[in-house]
Amino acid sequence: MLNKLKRAALGAHTPHDKATAASKPVPMPLPAQVRILMSQHIGAPAKALVKKGDEVFVGTKIGEAGGFVSANIHSSVSGTVAAVEPFRLSNGRMCDSVVIKTDGRQTVDPAVKAPEVTDKASFLAAVRESGLVGLGGAGFPTDVKLQPKDPVDTLLINASECEVWLTSDTQEMLNCADDIVRGIEAVLKYTGIPKCVIGIENNKPECIDLLCQKTKDKPAIEVKPLPSVYGTGAELILIEKCLGREVPHGGLPAAAGAIVMNVTSVSSLGKYLATGMPVVSRVITVDGDACEKPQNLIVPVGTSYEDVLNTAGLKGGVTLGKVVAGGAMMGPAVRDLSYPTTKTTSGLIMLSEATAQPPQVNPCIRCGRCVEYCPMGLEPVEVNQAYAARDVQELGKLHVDYCFNCGSCTFVCPAKRPCTQMMGLAKAFYLGEIKKGGNK
Repeated sequence: MLNKLKRAALGAHTPHDKATAASKPVPMPLPAQVRILMSQHIGAPAKALVKKGDEVFVGTKIGEAGGFVSANIHSSVSGTVAAVEPFRLSNGRMCDSVVIKTDGRQTVDPAVKAPEVTDKASFLAAVRESGLVGLGGAGFPTDVKLQPKDPVDTLLINASECEVWLTSDTQEMLNCADDIVRGIEAVLKYTGIPKCVIGIENNKPECIDLLCQKTKDKPAIEVKPLPSVYGTGAELILIEKCLGREVPHGGLPAAAGAIVMNVTSVSSLGKYLATGMPVVSRVITVDGDACEKPQNLIVPVGTSYEDVLNTAGLKGGVTLGKVVAGGAMMGPAVRDLSYPTTKTTSGLIMLSEATAQPPQVNPCIRCGRCVEYCPMGLEPVEVNQAYAARDVQELGKLHVDYCFNCGSCTFVCPAKRPCTQMMGLAKAFYLGEIKKGGNK
């Protein structure tokens, strides 16, 4: 489909703003309490296994996967369960959460030990027990991803990290290369996938050099430098750039013979296989023009955004206008700073009041920049017209369902129109109508 659209560009050249690229992760001060959500992943929420008053340790399983597409949840701290209560997620839905008062000791659960893996079945069981999900943002359970229905010949590691400001994946590569290789080799060995390609944008030469060195005697693993263009990290684009393949319309990467894993995900797998410690903390980039001390912090899962931001600090004389969870291009604005971090939280961006002010919107001048810079080759101008007419058939012809809300169209629009929001509305409308059996 990508080639059929004959796209003129590969994406927008956004500013990288990777000021924290050399910031080695440091542990943040232990918070007084954490709130660990039972839904940090795609699929059914986990079922809480603890109750108020229970003592827990670092690595204690406190949530059991609630179905095949679900994930276990583990405590990130040692302490006492203060409450098991409903909590409203950022998408408006409710789920259970476990509130834990920390004891300051960070005692590791005695049950935490390296799993015994001898074959594919025990490997997949270990991955499921770990609660590992895609840490690049989607949060799809890894054990499910590693059991595709289609034959797969390539494990594709997404190490592009093209989002503005974020550098947590970069630091993972620089500091945990051995864990990355261990995780990759385990996946290849126990799933039977013959080869792996690690896709890294060429603005990370230190990461490329280090991983090339670590894999020089491993012919099954290839490190592939990629152009430093925003949008490279999208699965469909990554598969096209690294493998020269197209994913069929509506299909998963496995339909093109690939499984895609985020580089921090495969690193976390390598760590779990060596130590038995699940994902109970992660590196989060804290940056932005309102941030006093931009840095990469090691944050226990369940720590409130407020506690993380207080560690980095607000610049003197600057008013905080907005906080974005994730990267500046695709991350949602945060309404409540008491919201807890999850396994998939990769960054918190602090924007000043001046930067956060929405620009004045002007009429479309039909310049075509949104078309030129869309990494998927879509036509936002035409989509807007079709959506205004509620023309489901035309939206289908325009492939609106391929939009992944990367933000490129809004970024390059000289009229400052909210193109990305419009594309999101059009896509939601189209998929809703198709589900209802509307005009195709």
